[in-house]
Amino acid sequence: MINRFINYLKSIFTGSDKTSLKAMTNLILFGPPGSGKGTQAKHLMEKYNLLHISTGDLFRYEIGNKTELGLKAREYMDQGKLVPDEVTIGMLENKINANPEVAGYLLDGFPRTIPQCEALDAFMVSKDQTVSGLVALEVNDEEIVQRLLKRGETSGRPDDSNEEVIRKRIAVYNEETSPVYDYYKKQNKSHTVDGIGSEDEIFNRLSTTIDSLL
Repeated sequence: MINRFINYLKSIFTGSDKTSLKAMTNLILFGPPGSGKGTQAKHLMEKYNLLHISTGDLFRYEIGNKTELGLKAREYMDQGKLVPDEVTIGMLENKINANPEVAGYLLDGFPRTIPQCEALDAFMVSKDQTVSGLVALEVNDEEIVQRLLKRGETSGRPDDSNEEVIRKRIAVYNEETSPVYDYYKKQNKSHTVDGIGSEDEIFNRLSTTIDSLL
C-alpha cells in the first residue's frame, strides 16, 4: 500500500502520470459523401469539446497562407501527383500543436491509408495520447445517391447532380476506408453507427457509441 502511494507521488513529480491518456477523446469520423457527417461533426464538437480537423480545411489553410507545407503540397498537386503522407501528417501535427486546450480531436477525412494510420498512431504516442476510436456512419448506397441528387438541386455542385459521378465517389470512399476500418478493428477501436434516421436519432446513436469508448 505504502509502495503504491510512493510510486503515485513519483509519477506526479516525474511527469510520468498517464492520466491524460484517458482524458483526451480522439476520434476518427468516417462516412460516405452525403452521410450527414458534417452535420454530426458540429454536434460532436460541441458536446465533447473536440477540435474538428478536416484534411480539406488543412490543405486550404496551408496552401492559402503559403506555408512551407502548403507550398510543398501545391508543388505536388500542380504536377498531378498525390501529396506525400509526411506533408499531410505535418499539417495535422501543426493544427494539433496549435490547439492544446481542447479535450480531444475529431478527425475528418484522415487517415485514408495504412501508412497514415501508422503515422497518426506514432504521433499520438509522442503526445502521450491515443486514438480513442473510429466511428463510421453507415448509409446504403441508394440512400446516398438520392440524398446527394436532392442536395444537388440547391448546392450548385456539379458532382452532386451527376449520378454516375456520385456512384464513383461512393466506390472510392468504400475502397479507401475499408483498409483503415480494418486496421483499427484489429485494435478493437472500429465502430459502425446506423446513419439513417432523424438528425437527433443519429446523434444519440453516435453519443452512445462514443460514451462507451471513454
